[in-house]
Amino acid sequence: MVMAPGRPAAGGAAEGSRPSSGTLDVRVIGMHYAPEHTGNAPYTTGMVAALHAAGHRVQVVTGYPHYPAWEVADGYTGLRRTERIDGVPVTRVRHPVPAVPDARRRIVMDAAFTAHAAAVGGPRPDVVIAVSPVLLTVLAGLRWRRAGRTALGVVTQDLYSRALTETRMTSSRVASLGARLEGSLLARADGVAVVHPSFAPTVTALGVDAGRLTTIPNWSHIAPPTRDRATVRRELGWRDDEVIALHAGNMGVKQGLENVVEAARRADLAGSKVRFVLLGDGNQRARLAGLGADVERLTFLDPLPGDRFPDALAAADVLVVNEAETVAEMSAPSKLTSYFAAGRPVVAASWARSAASAELARAGAGPRVDPGDPEALHAAVLATAGDHEAGARGRAYAADTLGAGRAHAAYVAWVEGLAALRVAAR
Repeated sequence: MVMAPGRPAAGGAAEGSRPSSGTLDVRVIGMHYAPEHTGNAPYTTGMVAALHAAGHRVQVVTGYPHYPAWEVADGYTGLRRTERIDGVPVTRVRHPVPAVPDARRRIVMDAAFTAHAAAVGGPRPDVVIAVSPVLLTVLAGLRWRRAGRTALGVVTQDLYSRALTETRMTSSRVASLGARLEGSLLARADGVAVVHPSFAPTVTALGVDAGRLTTIPNWSHIAPPTRDRATVRRELGWRDDEVIALHAGNMGVKQGLENVVEAARRADLAGSKVRFVLLGDGNQRARLAGLGADVERLTFLDPLPGDRFPDALAAADVLVVNEAETVAEMSAPSKLTSYFAAGRPVVAASWARSAASAELARAGAGPRVDPGDPEALHAAVLATAGDHEAGARGRAYAADTLGAGRAHAAYVAWVEGLAALRVAAR
């Protein structure tokens, strides 16, 4: 899946605005950034673009692009490199990229990135923003934080401690230590921005003052479809008499896509008209392909170029969100912003208390079923196909609530507010 990096929308509130407290020097530290095109990279890129458009001087410290393929992109060599993306200086630091990203290897990767990011010099910024994940990035931000001089903000895209628990990638003891670390680091920030209101209770339970929390939702950052739906279906090999249930995005542990493989197997057994399609890449793709090698109504598609991706979403009949049975509170799937904008009905295999289920209900874009129940997923897809009203409600929700301009303006205001706290502390 390839998507254009987030930028302030034309006519959005952040576009053309100017900082109320003067031009700020802002350093943003996060492992993922353009040209990565999925996960949290488009949102960090969009936040930076908004700050730059508002007249602030922004410097980015980031990693080598590797997600979701879990291998460094071609052409990125050396231990450190500098470049300029859309007028913003970007420093990239090297870090290991594990072929098998288990908990131990990911901790090593995160620690290496954090150490190298903290070593990047330069003038002291007015505000430093750390993006989590990676949680340890906050340590690199703390290297700059100083009361009265540099404020620290943290953008929380995923809940680190919940991820350790829910993905079961480590022991309960390590997960408990992770929760204590997360609480300790976030509590030292001047402000924490979370991407979904459901994150707030967990973050405050970790010891963060509720007065320091700000909710800034992720936004829809794909272009509208441009090509004829029937033509796109033919090009992708989708028949007119099939119901295409498309899951687009990362194929990792937390997605639990074995459930989709098994739903496709149920479709085979039932002689159903449903075809499940897994579009994208990730560390679990090869294993999933092996599990589904004998399933007729299951198709894998490689990532599509950015100009074809919105057309593929709009050409499907149902868009699928699937989360592992152990996952509930750790994240808010970013794919929903793209799904809603596509105007197709959505089926989510996710627990009722999850952020995904809350967003789906708020949008009225389709039903929810419990994760790990392939029969229920297959039945829900059959029942939802052709529900054009659900698709239209999702598109309207994206237009009304998930606009890039609103989110970008909120990030600019948040960063300027952090700077004001810094000034007040003098």
